[in-house]
Amino acid sequence: MTLKNILANKTVLKVGVALASSILVLLLMMRGEHQNYSYELNQPWRYSLLTAEFDIPIMRDSVSSKHMRDSIDAAFVPFVVRDSRISSRSIDRFAKIIEHHVGKAEAATLTKSLAEAYKKGIVSPELYDRIHSFQHPKLRMSDDTEDQNAVVLIDAGAMLMPSMAYKAVDSAYTARHSSPGNEVTLSADIAKALSASLIPNIVIDSLADSKFRAQEYLNVNSALGVIKKGQRIVDRGDIVNDQIYTNLNNYLDMLEKNQSKEISKKFYLAAQALYILMMFSLLYLFLAFFRKKIYSSVKKVTFIVTIITFFSVLAIESAEMFTNGLYLIPFAGVPLIIAVFTDSRTAIFAHVICILLTALAAPFQFRFVVIELVVGISATFSIYHLTRRSQLLRTAIITFALYIICYSMMLLLSEGSLSSFSWRIASIFGINSVFLSFAYLLILVVEKVFGFTSTVTLVELSDINNPILRHLAEVAPGTFQHSMQVSTLASEAARAIDADTTLVRTGALYHDIGKSVSPVFFTENQHGVNPHAGLDPATSARKIISHVKEGLAIASKEKLPQVIKNFILEHHGKGVTKYFYNTAVNESPDGNVNRDEYQYPGPNPQSKETTILMMADAVEAASRSLKDYSPKSINALVDRIIDSQMNDGLYADSPITFKDVNIVKETFKKRLATIYHSRIEYPEIHDRKPETEQQKNESDVN
Repeated sequence: MTLKNILANKTVLKVGVALASSILVLLLMMRGEHQNYSYELNQPWRYSLLTAEFDIPIMRDSVSSKHMRDSIDAAFVPFVVRDSRISSRSIDRFAKIIEHHVGKAEAATLTKSLAEAYKKGIVSPELYDRIHSFQHPKLRMSDDTEDQNAVVLIDAGAMLMPSMAYKAVDSAYTARHSSPGNEVTLSADIAKALSASLIPNIVIDSLADSKFRAQEYLNVNSALGVIKKGQRIVDRGDIVNDQIYTNLNNYLDMLEKNQSKEISKKFYLAAQALYILMMFSLLYLFLAFFRKKIYSSVKKVTFIVTIITFFSVLAIESAEMFTNGLYLIPFAGVPLIIAVFTDSRTAIFAHVICILLTALAAPFQFRFVVIELVVGISATFSIYHLTRRSQLLRTAIITFALYIICYSMMLLLSEGSLSSFSWRIASIFGINSVFLSFAYLLILVVEKVFGFTSTVTLVELSDINNPILRHLAEVAPGTFQHSMQVSTLASEAARAIDADTTLVRTGALYHDIGKSVSPVFFTENQHGVNPHAGLDPATSARKIISHVKEGLAIASKEKLPQVIKNFILEHHGKGVTKYFYNTAVNESPDGNVNRDEYQYPGPNPQSKETTILMMADAVEAASRSLKDYSPKSINALVDRIIDSQMNDGLYADSPITFKDVNIVKETFKKRLATIYHSRIEYPEIHDRKPETEQQKNESDVN
């Protein structure tokens, strides 16, 4: 089988997507080294007595270790070295610079003052602060004179920072060369040279410092004792404090490395792999049996699997990095995002699969599954039809409230009280809800990656202030009004047969945008002058048919979604321009006319929504030519137009049913009867006899 054939095989692609996702999730699970035991700090141990299978060293817990390290760091006297080369080079360089700016006596004074500062020792500001944090300023230095390993403690109280050394040199110079009433200060050039020459000559001895610091850390890293084989590690109901938490981690790490457990580890990983494959298999079975249209689309199946995998991967990574990190991930976003592009039942089933997958990495798995399922399903119910971003904010608030309620409920079920209620976990729920309110951004990403169109985008496109529609209203007002009427008519019919109302309404507004290129050739935009009068039927037909091609070009230029382009392409299907075709046949001597010249490019409608638009477009246009708007006349018009389209085979590729067609007919008839209903004729005031002058005056007074 060639690569091309493999890619053409939808089943192979869908299986490949599921396998790739399964492998990714399994690899993350393996890397995380998840064990059978799930436990949390400061929470009770839920399992039976756990005893050591081998000797376990008791290490300090992280809090104690950090406290000891901090104490060592606070009391540690730094190791330094005096770099005589720095002082020599700095003094020589300074002397050469100033010899051209001051006399010999002044130069000698300045050089001597700088040498005295270096003799005391110049240190960096950071080291100066560290020295003076001790009760007695001191430093440690290797004694090179006797023993290479000998260390001497030196008094560092007199050492200076560069700024302090500058002031000392400046003060000595001013005191020596100033006289009463004539204060002498350093010139700008000398001050600049002095600042550049004050480089610390007492610096940290990094090698000795790290060596001796590591020796003092040995006490931190050493074992406090040993848990002998068979001794207790933790028992049911014990609170997992810092020390028990450290012992458990140490025990499980050693257990993982124990070669005698290698076989059981392989079985555990095999069980994980089987579990993950089972979850994706259940998803595929649901789609294959109950959502065949979705299952037939590789793109939609890939989208659903990708969303589930994306959230599962985020959750596993978050669980590795943070305590209770699983609850940072807004799982309610899974059904919300999937529901936008499919339906709520598919979204909820996908959410269940995602939660069951992620439960492998969850501590307190039952609690996690219950909380996330309740919150996710409720969030889906709260947004039945996402049309505005503000709906996500409302859902985020509802989600946060449900998290708190479910968390409290699970604590009461497991412990009988709220004494262990964690405000830290409550704050994590709050962060989760904030993340959920930004799910709109992920919806936009899905639209770009998979080429889908969300309801939110359709609602935004249906705004008549959109530049495309505003331009249509300006250059072709008749077409714009026609599109508005068709949109209203079609959306009511869509609602009646449970089609996508928002999609039909939006598609109807854009279906005739191609008429904005040459609006005068269309009846609704003509005002007395008919440009078709001087054209032969074939030319006129080409001008009319061209609005489909022109509309598609405008849609592509403005980057309209493909679902909108479908309305432009399919609203005439492969129908013919009957007026010009019939005229051509009547004018032809033998009645032999090439039908293809008068036929729209198509294709015929491929969905219920574009089929409804085809019906509404033809019925609304024809209704304008009615002279009698009686119910009988309207009913006959609707039946004639739609039956004609059906007889021409224009609905052959559409999933619309005969029942749907009849419902659409009745909807159109009722709507048109309402639009063109008979109006009450208002009575007029009959002429009376001319009033006398006195009657007029009386009338004016009254």
